[in-house]
Amino acid sequence: MTKEELKQRYSMKEIVEQYGFRPNRAGFIRCPFHTGDRDASLKIYEKDFHCFGCGANGDIFDFVQRMDGVSFREAFLSLGGTYRQEKPGSFSQRMARYRREKAKEQRKKEQHREEEKKRFNLLLIGIYRKNFQTAEPFSDAWCDSYNAMQYQLYVHGALNGISY
Repeated sequence: MTKEELKQRYSMKEIVEQYGFRPNRAGFIRCPFHTGDRDASLKIYEKDFHCFGCGANGDIFDFVQRMDGVSFREAFLSLGGTYRQEKPGSFSQRMARYRREKAKEQRKKEQHREEEKKRFNLLLIGIYRKNFQTAEPFSDAWCDSYNAMQYQLYVHGALNGISY
């Protein structure tokens, strides 16, 4: 069964009752996801739930996940869901694998580029700092080095996510 078929098959009230909760006439139960709840604060709707105390909400899968402490896959399977398996070498699987590998490769290249930018930026800061310290104060070389170093420090902040 697919996710949508399971949602059609089970109501939220049925799932809640499987865990031993009995909604009152207004459709509320005491929230199992937070403590200190004297009054019922979790509203059970037809297809989902919402807690007005802690803000927990979701559908039947979210409720089972939270109650049992399992992943979506385990919750899906426990409610009777089945995963459709494709042929091992199907075109769609090969394309999906290719796209995943390409995306991973792109992320690595981008990360390498960012690291190179940061390394080059630090190198420039060092060069300008050295020129700044060795030049005669307020000379043209000193002013140029000072301005260039200030700019590279600004770029350094931008590369490292520091906002000014």
